[in-house]
Amino acid sequence: MNNSTVTELCFLHTNLLEEDIKRIKELVANLPLIADLNKANVFVDCPTKEGKHAIVVAEAAPSTTKSNYKKSVVGKFAYEAFEPAVFYTLRTGKPMFLNRAVTQEGKTVDQSVVPIKGADDRVLGALIMEKDISEHLQRQQKMEALSEATEALSGILMGLAENRPIIPEMLEESIFFLEQDGKLLYCNPSGTNLIQEIDEDGSWIGKSLVSYFPVIEAILKASDELIVQEVKLLNKVFQVKKIELRQQEKMTGTFVIFKNITELREKERELIVKSVAIREIHHRVKNNLQTVASLLRLQMRRGLPEESKVHFVESLNRITSIASVYEIILSGSSVDDVDLFKLIEKIGNTLILEAEHENKKISITYSGAHSQIQSNKAVSVALVVNELIQNCVKHAFKAIHHGKIEVFFHQIDDQMEIQVIDNGEGYSPKSKSSLGLDIVKMMIEHDLSGCFLIEKAETGTIATVKFPLTRGEVQL
Repeated sequence: MNNSTVTELCFLHTNLLEEDIKRIKELVANLPLIADLNKANVFVDCPTKEGKHAIVVAEAAPSTTKSNYKKSVVGKFAYEAFEPAVFYTLRTGKPMFLNRAVTQEGKTVDQSVVPIKGADDRVLGALIMEKDISEHLQRQQKMEALSEATEALSGILMGLAENRPIIPEMLEESIFFLEQDGKLLYCNPSGTNLIQEIDEDGSWIGKSLVSYFPVIEAILKASDELIVQEVKLLNKVFQVKKIELRQQEKMTGTFVIFKNITELREKERELIVKSVAIREIHHRVKNNLQTVASLLRLQMRRGLPEESKVHFVESLNRITSIASVYEIILSGSSVDDVDLFKLIEKIGNTLILEAEHENKKISITYSGAHSQIQSNKAVSVALVVNELIQNCVKHAFKAIHHGKIEVFFHQIDDQMEIQVIDNGEGYSPKSKSSLGLDIVKMMIEHDLSGCFLIEKAETGTIATVKFPLTRGEVQL
């Protein structure tokens, strides 16, 4: 397997990072061994940038048995309609075993799929194994009355079974069945209505489907037996599926299915417009906050009374903490969600860097998952974390100039808990309440519907914050 092909396909069609592609390439190097050991074809599929399809970036055929494929499928797209198990694994990160599937060359296989995961348990792609069970199925079919079954199924398909309503007649999709030469043999009522929008005559039997819909000519001529493609037709958007039927390597007919997805695409377009608008709002809020921060820094450079300087610094830190929320949103792919780990890390590192300017040697560590929280909650969390870490820097190490701060955060069901622990002088309940702690209590109780506890530890102080990720009561 050519690793340069894997890299090129991943960069061209996916959102995978360089470290993700390296992980994929390490796995691809072992594909031939996996194929030989299992006597099966194996593939690596990765989700495309749009997330609608997947791209086959690597494959390996077994040398220990006959391959299921005559042609390479590397670089071809996989569609959810034909690969439901693959897309289930890509979305959920869960494996699927011995799922019945049909290959792109029309063979029936037992398909097993396991997720390929990278850092932070992210799903990078899917490892797929396919074993040919065509002979097994043929042995089963020989035991059935094939002629009677075929006649009955044909009658149901064509709607000739005692003139009763059947499934194709009730479907909203337009279904066409073409003979080997591409002439129309059958279409359901929805298909007839679609044809009549072009030709009111309605005598479609024996005519070419391409004569009505020239836009699908390339789809019908394509050598692939299974194709899903979008086309624009009659000022609408249709998803067109082509399914070729084969018997003993000979094509016996073709199903063409039109599904009107105009409304779906319009809703997607509206969502994209709204997403762009939201990101633009976040961008402007971030710029405005940075402008306010710049004004405060300018005032500080021009000179301040010593007793006022600390208040300006605290206000500046609060503003930059809120701005961090919008910077992280704009740097990620989500429209309105914030990575909690990145947010806390950014705020903490900024405060510790300022402490170094005051000749304090304080180290800080973070422990927690990359949980996503909504931006409105993230603003409150940013202010809370800013005040707690700033409180450590300012008060815990007042008499000493070195120390350690640990920030722990973890999610239990719908509850998020954040702890800020220092090894400084230790909190005294008799201490005078500060503006910072008042801000923490107000944010936790009113904005996050949570609770706050600060207490003296054996060495230093432990501040604990708990709040629900969705609106509701906090579990103490």
